Amino acid sequence: MNFLRGVMGGQSAGPQHTEAETHQNEDRIFKKNILEIQMNQKTTLKGLGISDSEIIGYALDTLYNIISNDEEEEVGKFPLILLCFYEFDFHVRWPGVKLLTSLLKQLGPQVQQIILVSPMGVSRLMDLLADSREVIRNDGVLLLQALTRSNGAIQKIVAFENAFERLLDIITEEGNSDGGIVVEDCLILLQNLLKNNNSNQNFFKEGSYIQRMKPWFEVGDENSGWSAQKVTNLHLMLQLVRVLVSPTNPPGATSSCQKAMFQCGLLQQLCTILMATGVPADILTETINTVSEVIRGCQVNQDYFASVNAPSNPPRPAIVVLLMSMVNERQPFVLRCAVLYCFQCFLYKNQKGQGEIVSTLLPSTIDATGNSVSAGQLLCGGLFSTDSLSNWCAAVALAHALQENATQKEQLLRVQLATSIGNPPVSLLQQCTNILSQGSKIQTRVGLLMLLCTWLSNCPIAVTHFLHNSANVPFLTGQIAENLGEEEQLVQGLCALLLGISIYFNDNSLESYMKEKLKQLIEKRIGKENFIEKLGFISKHELYSRASQKPQPNFPSPEYMIFDHEFTKLVKELEGVITKAIYKSSEEDKKEEEVKKTLEQHDNIVTHYKNMIREQDLQLEELKQQISTLKCQNEQLQTAVTQQASQIQQQKDQYNLLKVQLGKDNQHQGPYNNGAQMNGIQPEEISRLREEIEELKSNRELLQTQLAEKDSLIENLTKSIPVQGENESIIASKTTDVEGRLSALLQETKELKNEVKALSEERTAIKEQLDSSNSTIAILQNEKDKLQLEVADSKKEQDDLLVLLADQDQKILSLKNKLKDLGHPIEEEDELESGDQDDEDDENEDGIKDQDHI
Repeated sequence: MNFLRGVMGGQSAGPQHTEAETHQNEDRIFKKNILEIQMNQKTTLKGLGISDSEIIGYALDTLYNIISNDEEEEVGKFPLILLCFYEFDFHVRWPGVKLLTSLLKQLGPQVQQIILVSPMGVSRLMDLLADSREVIRNDGVLLLQALTRSNGAIQKIVAFENAFERLLDIITEEGNSDGGIVVEDCLILLQNLLKNNNSNQNFFKEGSYIQRMKPWFEVGDENSGWSAQKVTNLHLMLQLVRVLVSPTNPPGATSSCQKAMFQCGLLQQLCTILMATGVPADILTETINTVSEVIRGCQVNQDYFASVNAPSNPPRPAIVVLLMSMVNERQPFVLRCAVLYCFQCFLYKNQKGQGEIVSTLLPSTIDATGNSVSAGQLLCGGLFSTDSLSNWCAAVALAHALQENATQKEQLLRVQLATSIGNPPVSLLQQCTNILSQGSKIQTRVGLLMLLCTWLSNCPIAVTHFLHNSANVPFLTGQIAENLGEEEQLVQGLCALLLGISIYFNDNSLESYMKEKLKQLIEKRIGKENFIEKLGFISKHELYSRASQKPQPNFPSPEYMIFDHEFTKLVKELEGVITKAIYKSSEEDKKEEEVKKTLEQHDNIVTHYKNMIREQDLQLEELKQQISTLKCQNEQLQTAVTQQASQIQQQKDQYNLLKVQLGKDNQHQGPYNNGAQMNGIQPEEISRLREEIEELKSNRELLQTQLAEKDSLIENLTKSIPVQGENESIIASKTTDVEGRLSALLQETKELKNEVKALSEERTAIKEQLDSSNSTIAILQNEKDKLQLEVADSKKEQDDLLVLLADQDQKILSLKNKLKDLGHPIEEEDELESGDQDDEDDENEDGIKDQDHI
């Protein structure tokens, strides 16, 4: 191996001393002999018909075998191997792929770094995915798997080298989930590129590759059985979907992927698998987990999931069918955990869904016929069943229906349960405490205590209901005060938490269980230090940190199912404040209550001001819109006035032209026949302009009225600002902020007044100009009417003259005929000119004299 490395790398030991010259010469002779032997071997191989590429291939195969068998042997000049990928010959590429894959498995980080800094190194390896020879393409996928493992920089380069497009094409060509091992390898490579890589996930979404995942899950009903390879492929495909919508991803990235999965129909396809028959149990479980994370915290997806029905007769909601599996102790444990996770994700940040679940427990919505079972009834059934795992799952599921939802906590207080025939119903809250006191299994009690802690936190009304039962506080103090075994310590800690919540969120409405009396009871029967120590048992439990890491309830076996992820958040939030509340004196409590009331009053004042400012903002927006409308109308009016001025000028020009033309006598042609088109402004336009002016005037008056009302409102608001004491620095600061906002509003209102005033003045000027235009139009109209009368008279006179001329022509013709009859000669010119009316020619004048003489 050292010899081979020396030949490939061209290594040589330079002379150190004069004595080494002899050794150097011997070295040169040795290397020369080696080269001659290699040349002779190459010539011999060529004679056998073996090409250079085959020689390279054999050499690479040899390197592969050597490195595979000796993990500690160093790699030589690695970049030389990358050069082999420029060679398309099969005998070079395939051994090169195998060699590089083996190097990555043995010396992954070192080889990744070398490829990362090599020019076009990753690009050359990406070419393998486009190789037409399947064996090279498939081994290229394995090579890229090893290359992209745990290296974000290389993952990004591979992704931007169009890896997603090529891999999805291969998966489609191979038959999607029905494909073979090649599909599995491509899916593993996709997971390498996407998992924990936000940049690649965003690139995958923006490239519309999520839409191409939908055909993967078009499996339908297959009762004939699934191959092991198909199950493996679908597992990887579902995991790939979960990578994109994982709760550990940035919320914005997860949300956008969730919406894309709904829009392209991927969620719908997953729900089809969820409700299909013949689906293997492990695929069904993973599908439930996948649907859970696709809908988690996404209102649109949660609403769709609520509408999904199972294909039964009659149809049942998918949620109900899933809950049946969760509270059924005969179902596999992993499936029940998956259903619980799905229910939790459906309710996560979904107040609408929480309300729908709680409503199924209320008397007004329960189906009296008993023909259908609701989600709430299933949860109650699981809560009080004999199976402790069902108790825990139902309690946690119901707690998620109350998470950060004070309304539903109060609604759940209305739920009444019929325990036995002949006995009055009891509340759900009371039934939970009854089961606690009966000494059930630890898992059952932990589930119920988590439900009660969630229910009572941030809900003083629920605390009052809980304390109203006189047996509850003695039970809790008794549990906490006892010295029980290690197994019971967790229950003691949860009892301490529940009692602490009853103190911290107590509104002192029950005189016998006011805050101070409960704290005195703790100090007398338990001791403050002992109480805090028991409270600390929760966060110190070995399973607490495990549950706090991920939302998914992923437990190896039922006995590990102790803590819920959301409940660990509640413990972290309340542990400190309860500790402080226990140690506070009554005087500090009173001061805190006074400060809290003062702050509440101030918050109410600030809220009132905020609402008023919000209303004023809306009014300002309306005023701005009205001003914008007035400006637009102003521009339109200015345009109309400009057009009118142009039309008036045209009328003046036409009037002057008409006067000139009327000054000419005996003219038969003129512009009078176009009189109907001389008036450019029609009466309809003048009427419309007047209407616009009236509307503008009305808008101005309305705007002034609104401004007056706003002034009055601001003045009242300014007068109503309360003066706070110097010691209330926070209140004064907030009030100053409100006053500053009001000052800004006053300034803005003043500017609006000025702008309205300017618009009003401009409107008045436009109105005056329009009135002047109307007056000019009226004058011109009168002159036009006079001119039209003159034109009509002139036309009448011309018609009379034409009639007289016609009579004269007739008389002349009659006289000529008489002359002819008398034998008087008539010249031809006279005959031709007898009908001519032009008297400007001299010859015509002589002819007329002759006629007069005759």
